[in-house]
Amino acid sequence: MKRSARALWVTGPGNCEIRPVFPPDPGPGDVLVQTLHTAVSRGTETLVLRGGVPANQHALMRAPFQEGEFPWPVKYGYLNVGVVKQGPRHLVGRTVFCLYPHQTEYVVGSRAVTPVPDAVPPERAVLAGTVETAVNALWDARPMVGDRIAVVGGGMIGCSAAALLARFPGVRVQLVDTDPSRAAVAEALGVSFAAPEQALRDNDRVLHASASEAGLALSLELLAPEGEVVELSWYGDRRVSLPLGEAFHSRRLRIRGSQVGTVARPDRDYAQRLALSLELLADPVFDALITGSSPFEELPEVLPRLADGSLPALCHRIDYGA
Repeated sequence: MKRSARALWVTGPGNCEIRPVFPPDPGPGDVLVQTLHTAVSRGTETLVLRGGVPANQHALMRAPFQEGEFPWPVKYGYLNVGVVKQGPRHLVGRTVFCLYPHQTEYVVGSRAVTPVPDAVPPERAVLAGTVETAVNALWDARPMVGDRIAVVGGGMIGCSAAALLARFPGVRVQLVDTDPSRAAVAEALGVSFAAPEQALRDNDRVLHASASEAGLALSLELLAPEGEVVELSWYGDRRVSLPLGEAFHSRRLRIRGSQVGTVARPDRDYAQRLALSLELLADPVFDALITGSSPFEELPEVLPRLADGSLPALCHRIDYGA
């Protein structure tokens, strides 16, 4: 009997649906994974939903197990936690993380899954890809003891970065966002919070993750002389304007791009970075980033609401009832 599963496909601007799919039987070295939870990567998946991935970035923006081509129809996503039902003996029964789309069951090579540490609940492990992005950003930013750092943009990436920075001794960390509800999240993460007009200046580094022109301009304002903005936002097909004709040159400021597609340390590889991210998720402080959940069957209605903001969320988890 042919194996069947169900997966979410983006079918047009603002539209998605659940379709039947037919995973192959696992071969030698493969694993069959039954999905427990996925999470919506709001920024990237919003771009995909509206067809905003630039044509010259189609290859770069492909998810590892994406099916279809941009803009539509496309099966997209990369925050998947499941349990191995068939495969090598040492993996059967293990909870694993995989960069797989929203799908009830799937078959991949065993090297494509990373075991989730016993100390990390499966519900929290969906944050692994987000924390991995934050780890890469900190490798790019290279924070030091005693630094003054602002994180502009309190979404999944910004909050994950702030949570990691809070562990550094002597570092002043402030989360900056226009949404006052992020103050409670900042408190849970152990960092201070400010609205843009109240944000502390003279920062050695600013991590920008608001994906807005105003946020990037503010990030430059918050820097001390010789300071650096690490840009984590992905703008897709949008252009941004910056005030580079004011004090940008006289204060010798810098803007550095950071993108998870390249490992920011030459002495680490992708597998090591992801394994580290999962280990870091043993800290229950990250539970503050999961602000809601929905069953898989509701995802075609939930994803557009997450995209347009009518369903406020940091990380919205999708539960599969396995």
